[in-house]
Amino acid sequence: MPKNYNQLTESVRNRINPEHKALTKTFSDELSTISYSDVLVFIRTAMKGVEPEYTQKSKDAGERVKDHLLKGLSQVSFRYQGSVMTNTHIKAYSDIDLLTISEKFYQVDNYTVRKILENTEERIKYFSSSIDKMEKEINVSSYQGNVLEDLRYNRLKSEEILSDVYSICDNTKPKSIKVKNLSLNREVDIVIANWYDDVTSIINDKGEYRGIQIYNKEKHQRENADYPFLSIKRINDRSTETNGRLKKMIRFIKNIKVLSNNEIKLSSFDINAICYDIEVSKYQNLSFYELVPILYLQIKSICENKSHSDNIISVDGREYIFRYNSDKLENLKLILNEIQSIFVDLHINVLSK
Repeated sequence: MPKNYNQLTESVRNRINPEHKALTKTFSDELSTISYSDVLVFIRTAMKGVEPEYTQKSKDAGERVKDHLLKGLSQVSFRYQGSVMTNTHIKAYSDIDLLTISEKFYQVDNYTVRKILENTEERIKYFSSSIDKMEKEINVSSYQGNVLEDLRYNRLKSEEILSDVYSICDNTKPKSIKVKNLSLNREVDIVIANWYDDVTSIINDKGEYRGIQIYNKEKHQRENADYPFLSIKRINDRSTETNGRLKKMIRFIKNIKVLSNNEIKLSSFDINAICYDIEVSKYQNLSFYELVPILYLQIKSICENKSHSDNIISVDGREYIFRYNSDKLENLKLILNEIQSIFVDLHINVLSK
C-alpha cells in the first residue's frame, strides 16, 4: 500500500512542533526548494530536530528540579542523560532525565583492576602510566559509610522535597521519581545514582568515561553500570564532524519506528548504535535524501549478514546490540521494510529522474 507522505509529514510536524512555532529561516528556505516532492519533504521533516524553544523548556524544567533538590540534599551533583542531550529526541514535549549523583563515595571495579595488576600477562597490555593510575585508585581508602543507605536516603529525601513542590509527583517507580512542571508542561525523571569507574574510566582520567549505578528502591540495590556521558559525547562529536548528518539519521529511524503500524521494539540506545556504526566517509558529504540509501544498506547488511549484526556495539563500546538478542534483529527487519518502501519511492520520484 502506497504511503501517504503528506499525512506522514503532518504527523511528524505535530509531534516536533505542536504549537506551530515559526520554523528557523534556514529550514523554511530549504523546504521551499524541495516542496515539489512529497517524499523529499517527508524525509527532510523526519530528519529535523525539535525546535530549540521546546527543548529549552525541557532543560528549564530540569533546572528547576535541581534548585529544589539542592535545598534539601547535600554532597550531590547533577547530570542529564538521554536523547535531549544529543538533540536526537523527536517529541517537542520531551521529558528529561536528571541524575542525582552522590558525592559521598564512588564505586571502582576493584575485581578487574586487581586482576590486571596481579597478572603479568595482563599488566603488559597497558602503558606504565595506566598501571600507575590503577595502582593509585586501588590504594584509595575505602568508604566507611553504608552506600545503599546513603542512596536510599537521597531517594526518600528527594521524594519528600518534590512531593511538597509538585502536584504531580509519582514516587512509585523503583528507579526514578517522575514530576511534571505544569507551567512548562514538561516531565522530569529524577534518578538517584552513584559514580562508577571501570578500567577504561580510570586510565582515561574519568571525565566522560565515568559510569553510574542507578539505585533501585524496590530491591534496595544498585543496577549494573551505565555509561551515558561517553555516548552523549561521541554522538555530539561525530555529528559535529558530519555537520549534523548522524543526528538526522538517528531522528529519521526514530520517526520511522513511531509511524509504523507495527510495534517495533528497538530503543534509542539500539538506534544510536546502528547509525554510529556507519563509516563516516560513506555519508559525511551527502545531501539529506542520500542518507536514506545509506541507512537502507546499513540495516539490510545487519539483517542479512550475521558477522555484521554480531559486531554492532553500543556507542559507549561496552555492549553488543544483536549478538545475544535475536528478537532485536527481528524488530530491525520491520524497520528495514519501512525504509525499503521509502527508498523505492525516493528512487522512483527523485533519484531516477
